[in-house]
Amino acid sequence: MREAHKCALLHIRVKEEMGSMRRFGTALATTVAAALAVSAVAAADNHEEFDAADYALEGKTIGVAVVGTQHFWDREAFQGAIDEVERLGGTVLTTDGGRDNTVHAQNHDVFLAQGVDGVVTILGDDAVEPKLQALKDAGIPVVGVDHTSDLLLNNTQSDSDIGGTAAGELMAKAIDGQGNVAVFNAFSEALGFCGIRYNSWKSVLEDQFPDITILQPELAEEFANAPEDARQQTLTLLEKYPEGELDAIHVACWDQPAIGVVQALEEAGRTEVAVSAFDAGPDTLEIMMEEGSPFKANVAQQPRLIATVAVQNLARHLYGEEIPLNTYLDVYPVDGREGAMEVYEALGYDQ
Repeated sequence: MREAHKCALLHIRVKEEMGSMRRFGTALATTVAAALAVSAVAAADNHEEFDAADYALEGKTIGVAVVGTQHFWDREAFQGAIDEVERLGGTVLTTDGGRDNTVHAQNHDVFLAQGVDGVVTILGDDAVEPKLQALKDAGIPVVGVDHTSDLLLNNTQSDSDIGGTAAGELMAKAIDGQGNVAVFNAFSEALGFCGIRYNSWKSVLEDQFPDITILQPELAEEFANAPEDARQQTLTLLEKYPEGELDAIHVACWDQPAIGVVQALEEAGRTEVAVSAFDAGPDTLEIMMEEGSPFKANVAQQPRLIATVAVQNLARHLYGEEIPLNTYLDVYPVDGREGAMEVYEALGYDQ
């Protein structure tokens, strides 16, 4: 098992602490530090104890469909699902939508035609719904990874409510609880988990930080080539809001656009503007780790583990066990440069 996977088993019980956090994420930072300090308990996690002998998939073919593999999160989830099916002895049939939701949806026809024993569908929008219905009608069980649908037996995902709240807390800390904030929010209506992240982020600002103003209109990043699109939009934004009128830029659902945001701030000499986002793969954590980086806050997920658990849920179903409609995995709030270094190491990205 990869060291990164072992480290990823560490859970941060932020939800139990959230009600007591009031001042700029201090309690959150303490919770993160304490959790990282006791990572040795990770091996006791029940996901690592999932016994291949008890849930063998020998003789079964499992379809794994991903919307694309251009993004670290997507690649990690995709490979995590593949690895777990193979660890359990199953045969994997894969499809990759190339970051095209329509192609991703159509790819599910392959699983129907091949008569697979189960499907793991990773990401994607509502375009896939008719295909999920067809699979259900054919009696093929489907579980999701970050895809909300009534047609799925289970959706395994990060705790986006906790993550969005943490992103708001940490962003507020970075700007001392006051100022003007722009937000990239293209997908909160199309993708359920994006909506949860955005709404939680916005709610914590409205409830706890009345001196923070969310600028209107909100920004909408492109799905393809997100860093460059966000860079161009940020340069335009900086012309509209000179120094002293813009304090932070938040990317509500993911963090690839934040790469372009940081580039624009550095090009324009506006690194006083704080950047926050959600995902925190190794590429963006490395940006946060740079001395003087404006990238101040992020929320790291466990994509490989999420997909691993999704496969385990499917295996449990195939063995006649009841599985929950939703499975939530914990997140790693990332507070500044030192926090990025800690999380980078904890998730095994330094290996």
